[in-house]
Amino acid sequence: MLTKKQHELLLFIRDRLDRDGVAPSFDEMKEALSLQSKSGIHRLIMALEERGFLRRLPHRARALEVIKVPESMERSPAARSAAGERPAAGFTPNVITGNFSGAMPGASVKSAAPQESIDLPLYGKIAAGTPIEALRNPTEHIGVPGALLGAGEHYALTVEGDSMVDAGIIDGDTIIIKRCTSADNGAIVVALVDNEEATLKRLRRKGESIALEPANKAYETRIFGPDRVRVQGKLVGLLRRY
Repeated sequence: MLTKKQHELLLFIRDRLDRDGVAPSFDEMKEALSLQSKSGIHRLIMALEERGFLRRLPHRARALEVIKVPESMERSPAARSAAGERPAAGFTPNVITGNFSGAMPGASVKSAAPQESIDLPLYGKIAAGTPIEALRNPTEHIGVPGALLGAGEHYALTVEGDSMVDAGIIDGDTIIIKRCTSADNGAIVVALVDNEEATLKRLRRKGESIALEPANKAYETRIFGPDRVRVQGKLVGLLRRY
Protein backbone atom coordinates (compact mmCIF):
# COMPACT_ATOMS: atom_id res chain seq x y z
CA MET A 1 0.00 0.00 0.00
CA LEU A 2 1.10 3.54 -0.70
CA THR A 3 1.58 6.44 1.65
CA LYS A 4 -0.36 9.64 1.04
CA LYS A 5 2.59 11.41 -0.63
CA GLN A 6 3.47 8.39 -2.79
CA HIS A 7 -0.14 8.19 -3.94
CA GLU A 8 -0.27 11.93 -4.73
CA LEU A 9 2.98 11.81 -6.70
CA LEU A 10 1.90 8.77 -8.74
CA LEU A 11 -1.37 10.49 -9.61
CA PHE A 12 0.40 13.71 -10.54
CA ILE A 13 2.89 11.93 -12.82
CA ARG A 14 0.16 9.85 -14.48
CA ASP A 15 -2.05 12.85 -15.14
CA ARG A 16 0.81 14.91 -16.60
CA LEU A 17 1.82 12.00 -18.85
CA ASP A 18 -1.78 11.71 -20.04
CA ARG A 19 -2.00 15.45 -20.67
CA ASP A 20 1.44 16.35 -22.06
CA GLY A 21 3.04 13.04 -23.01
CA VAL A 22 6.05 13.87 -20.81
CA ALA A 23 6.64 13.51 -17.09
CA PRO A 24 6.79 16.65 -14.92
CA SER A 25 10.14 17.99 -13.77
CA PHE A 26 11.38 17.42 -10.24
CA ASP A 27 10.74 21.09 -9.49
CA GLU A 28 7.15 20.74 -10.66
CA MET A 29 6.70 17.61 -8.55
CA LYS A 30 8.18 19.34 -5.51
CA GLU A 31 5.81 22.30 -5.92
CA ALA A 32 2.76 20.11 -6.55
CA LEU A 33 3.37 18.09 -3.37
CA SER A 34 4.36 21.16 -1.29
CA LEU A 35 7.78 19.71 -0.43
CA GLN A 36 10.74 21.95 0.33
CA SER A 37 13.43 19.66 -1.07
CA LYS A 38 13.88 17.66 -4.28
CA SER A 39 15.48 14.90 -2.23
CA GLY A 40 11.99 14.12 -0.95
CA ILE A 41 10.85 13.57 -4.55
CA HIS A 42 13.83 11.27 -5.16
CA ARG A 43 12.81 9.16 -2.15
CA LEU A 44 9.19 8.96 -3.29
CA ILE A 45 10.15 7.93 -6.83
CA MET A 46 12.53 5.27 -5.53
CA ALA A 47 9.78 3.91 -3.27
CA LEU A 48 7.30 3.80 -6.19
CA GLU A 49 9.91 2.03 -8.33
CA GLU A 50 10.54 -0.56 -5.63
CA ARG A 51 6.81 -1.22 -5.33
CA GLY A 52 6.46 -1.66 -9.09
CA PHE A 53 4.33 1.40 -9.80
CA LEU A 54 6.93 3.45 -11.71
CA ARG A 55 9.82 2.74 -14.07
CA ARG A 56 12.60 5.14 -15.05
CA LEU A 57 13.54 4.81 -18.73
CA PRO A 58 17.31 4.92 -19.36
CA HIS A 59 19.11 7.55 -21.45
CA ARG A 60 16.15 9.91 -21.57
CA ALA A 61 15.61 13.06 -19.53
CA ARG A 62 12.44 13.21 -17.42
CA ALA A 63 11.53 9.72 -18.67
CA LEU A 64 9.12 8.02 -16.29
CA GLU A 65 6.59 5.33 -17.08
CA VAL A 66 3.60 4.47 -14.91
CA ILE A 67 3.44 0.67 -14.84
CA LYS A 68 0.37 0.22 -12.66
CA VAL A 69 -1.94 2.18 -10.40
CA PRO A 70 -3.90 1.26 -7.26
CA GLU A 71 -7.50 0.20 -7.73
CA SER A 72 -10.10 2.99 -7.82
CA MET A 73 -7.36 5.53 -8.36
CA GLU A 74 -8.66 9.07 -8.64
CA ARG A 75 -6.94 12.20 -9.88
CA SER A 76 -4.97 13.96 -7.14
CA PRO A 77 -5.77 17.54 -6.07
CA ALA A 78 -2.32 18.58 -7.31
CA ALA A 79 -2.91 17.03 -10.72
CA ARG A 80 -6.39 18.53 -11.08
CA SER A 81 -4.99 21.92 -10.18
CA ALA A 82 -2.21 21.59 -12.76
CA ALA A 83 -4.78 20.59 -15.37
CA GLY A 84 -7.08 23.47 -14.44
CA GLU A 85 -9.80 21.14 -13.13
CA ARG A 86 -12.05 21.60 -10.11
CA PRO A 87 -12.07 18.76 -7.56
CA ALA A 88 -15.10 16.53 -7.76
CA ALA A 89 -17.59 16.72 -4.91
CA GLY A 90 -17.15 13.96 -2.40
CA PHE A 91 -13.67 13.00 -3.69
CA THR A 92 -12.18 10.31 -1.44
CA PRO A 93 -8.75 9.01 -2.58
CA ASN A 94 -7.97 5.35 -2.00
CA VAL A 95 -4.97 6.00 0.24
CA ILE A 96 -3.71 5.13 3.68
CA THR A 97 -4.71 7.85 6.08
CA GLY A 98 -2.26 9.07 8.69
CA ASN A 99 -2.92 10.49 12.13
CA PHE A 100 -1.48 13.99 12.24
CA SER A 101 -1.07 16.37 15.14
CA GLY A 102 -1.72 20.04 14.53
CA ALA A 103 1.19 20.85 16.82
CA MET A 104 4.33 19.86 14.98
CA PRO A 105 7.22 18.94 15.16
CA GLY A 106 6.08 15.38 15.93
CA ALA A 107 3.20 13.24 14.78
CA SER A 108 0.98 12.19 17.68
CA VAL A 109 -1.09 9.00 17.63
CA LYS A 110 -3.35 7.47 20.23
CA SER A 111 -2.95 3.98 18.79
CA ALA A 112 -2.14 2.72 15.33
CA ALA A 113 -3.37 -0.47 13.72
CA PRO A 114 -0.54 -2.61 12.33
CA GLN A 115 -1.75 -2.19 8.72
CA GLU A 116 -1.81 1.61 8.87
CA SER A 117 0.98 3.86 7.65
CA ILE A 118 1.67 7.02 9.64
CA ASP A 119 3.50 10.02 8.17
CA LEU A 120 6.22 11.18 10.57
CA PRO A 121 8.40 14.28 10.19
CA LEU A 122 11.94 13.35 9.15
CA TYR A 123 14.13 15.90 10.92
CA GLY A 124 17.47 15.07 9.30
CA LYS A 125 20.70 13.48 10.46
CA ILE A 126 21.69 12.68 14.02
CA ALA A 127 25.16 11.56 14.92
CA ALA A 128 25.84 8.08 16.19
CA GLY A 129 29.42 9.21 16.72
CA THR A 130 30.55 12.79 17.21
CA PRO A 131 27.50 14.91 18.17
CA ILE A 132 26.05 17.22 15.52
CA GLU A 133 23.65 20.14 15.84
CA ALA A 134 20.06 19.03 16.33
CA LEU A 135 17.80 19.54 13.32
CA ARG A 136 14.43 20.89 14.42
CA ASN A 137 12.67 21.90 11.21
CA PRO A 138 11.46 18.92 9.20
CA THR A 139 11.50 19.34 5.40
CA GLU A 140 10.43 15.78 4.62
CA HIS A 141 8.09 13.14 5.94
CA ILE A 142 8.33 9.38 5.91
CA GLY A 143 5.62 6.72 6.02
CA VAL A 144 6.08 4.38 8.97
CA PRO A 145 4.15 1.15 9.69
CA GLY A 146 1.68 1.72 12.49
CA ALA A 147 2.91 -1.43 14.23
CA LEU A 148 6.14 0.41 15.13
CA LEU A 149 4.28 3.14 17.00
CA GLY A 150 2.48 3.18 20.31
CA ALA A 151 0.65 6.08 21.87
CA GLY A 152 2.42 9.43 22.00
CA GLU A 153 4.33 11.78 19.72
CA HIS A 154 6.94 10.41 17.33
CA TYR A 155 9.44 11.62 14.76
CA ALA A 156 12.12 10.11 12.52
CA LEU A 157 15.86 10.75 12.15
CA THR A 158 18.57 9.53 9.81
CA VAL A 159 21.60 8.03 11.55
CA GLU A 160 25.04 9.31 10.65
CA GLY A 161 28.06 7.51 12.08
CA ASP A 162 28.97 4.08 13.45
CA SER A 163 29.13 4.43 17.21
CA MET A 164 25.96 2.33 17.73
CA VAL A 165 26.79 -0.58 15.40
CA ASP A 166 26.94 -3.13 18.21
CA ALA A 167 23.33 -2.23 19.02
CA GLY A 168 22.38 -3.00 15.42
CA ILE A 169 22.20 0.65 14.33
CA ILE A 170 24.31 1.54 11.30
CA ASP A 171 25.07 4.59 9.21
CA GLY A 172 22.11 5.51 6.99
CA ASP A 173 19.42 3.83 9.10
CA THR A 174 16.17 5.68 9.74
CA ILE A 175 15.24 5.54 13.40
CA ILE A 176 11.85 6.15 14.97
CA ILE A 177 11.91 8.21 18.16
CA LYS A 178 9.14 8.61 20.74
CA ARG A 179 9.25 12.09 22.21
CA CYS A 180 9.91 12.05 25.97
CA THR A 181 11.96 13.90 28.54
CA SER A 182 13.14 10.92 30.60
CA ALA A 183 14.15 7.33 30.02
CA ASP A 184 15.25 4.27 31.98
CA ASN A 185 18.90 3.38 32.44
CA GLY A 186 20.12 1.47 29.41
CA ALA A 187 17.62 2.99 26.98
CA ILE A 188 18.91 4.33 23.65
CA VAL A 189 17.97 7.98 23.54
CA VAL A 190 18.31 11.20 21.61
CA ALA A 191 20.26 13.38 24.03
CA LEU A 192 20.66 17.12 23.69
CA VAL A 193 24.02 18.25 25.09
CA ASP A 194 24.43 21.85 26.25
CA ASN A 195 21.18 22.78 24.45
CA GLU A 196 22.84 22.73 21.04
CA GLU A 197 24.17 19.30 20.07
CA ALA A 198 22.16 16.12 19.63
CA THR A 199 23.49 12.58 19.67
CA LEU A 200 22.13 9.04 19.75
CA LYS A 201 23.55 7.04 22.66
CA ARG A 202 22.67 4.64 25.45
CA LEU A 203 21.72 6.47 28.64
CA ARG A 204 23.42 5.60 31.94
CA ARG A 205 22.89 7.39 35.26
CA LYS A 206 24.96 7.11 38.42
CA GLY A 207 24.35 9.57 41.19
CA GLU A 208 24.41 13.07 39.74
CA SER A 209 26.34 12.00 36.63
CA ILE A 210 24.87 11.17 33.24
CA ALA A 211 26.84 8.97 30.87
CA LEU A 212 26.19 8.77 27.12
CA GLU A 213 27.47 5.35 26.16
CA PRO A 214 28.28 4.26 22.60
CA ALA A 215 27.82 0.72 21.28
CA ASN A 216 31.22 0.60 19.60
CA LYS A 217 34.53 0.00 21.40
CA ALA A 218 36.22 2.55 19.16
CA TYR A 219 34.36 5.34 20.97
CA GLU A 220 34.57 6.51 24.57
CA THR A 221 31.68 7.00 26.96
CA ARG A 222 31.11 10.68 27.67
CA ILE A 223 30.09 11.77 31.17
CA PHE A 224 28.23 14.99 31.97
CA GLY A 225 26.65 16.78 34.89
CA PRO A 226 22.84 16.57 35.15
CA ASP A 227 22.33 20.14 33.93
CA ARG A 228 24.14 19.53 30.62
CA VAL A 229 22.03 16.71 29.15
CA ARG A 230 18.34 16.69 28.22
CA VAL A 231 16.56 13.62 26.89
CA GLN A 232 14.66 14.46 23.71
CA GLY A 233 13.21 11.03 22.99
CA LYS A 234 13.88 7.31 23.06
CA LEU A 235 14.39 4.78 20.26
CA VAL A 236 11.30 2.69 19.48
CA GLY A 237 11.93 1.47 15.93
CA LEU A 238 14.29 1.29 12.98
CA LEU A 239 13.88 1.21 9.19
CA ARG A 240 16.62 0.06 6.82
CA ARG A 241 16.93 -0.06 3.05
CA TYR A 242 19.14 -2.81 1.64
